[in-house]
Amino acid sequence: MIIYRPLKSDQHMSQALQYDQNHGYLTGKLLVAMPYIQDQRFYHAVIYICGHDESGAMGLIINKQLASVGFKDLLDQIKIEHDVSTPDAPIYYGGPVEVGRGFVLHTIDYLAEASVTINNNFALTATLEILRAISQLHGPRNALVALGYVGWTADQLETEIQNNDWLVIDAHEDIIFNKNHELIWQNAMASIGVNPSYIITETGHA
Repeated sequence: MIIYRPLKSDQHMSQALQYDQNHGYLTGKLLVAMPYIQDQRFYHAVIYICGHDESGAMGLIINKQLASVGFKDLLDQIKIEHDVSTPDAPIYYGGPVEVGRGFVLHTIDYLAEASVTINNNFALTATLEILRAISQLHGPRNALVALGYVGWTADQLETEIQNNDWLVIDAHEDIIFNKNHELIWQNAMASIGVNPSYIITETGHA
């Protein structure tokens, strides 16, 4: 059974998600996996970077839907009441770290006390309050519920980018909240004019 464990509202979460544009950090960007990544956890993955600083990075995979659980199943598990009007939205595999930890990436038309705004475009909320709001149709216009996350230690993400494991692109609502998750990777590539079939599968540096 997947158990949703909400984060507490405290300053540590806010500090972890600060954006420092002057240092070239990637908070608020999308990482698009290169075609030759064979690790099934990241194969054709698109990751929204929620926080990135000198100590490392944290992100959510936005295009790997969980087949074993839906939104109503999740509400049942955490004993949040719902009715026939509650949307049975998909739940996503956010990454291999703390796979029972729940996060909601959403538009900023909904902000709770525990919400953290990311780069003034999206917000991250990790408490039960937003799940109740979504179940009652009082939540954000667009939201993505994910279990687990991706984490990088200091300089690890930078090294992976230098090794050509990821493309870095701007994040847009139509990519993140595409209801057809199977098209997100292709659409992300197409948004910067990349045809994956033309990418050479051997990496190297000049």
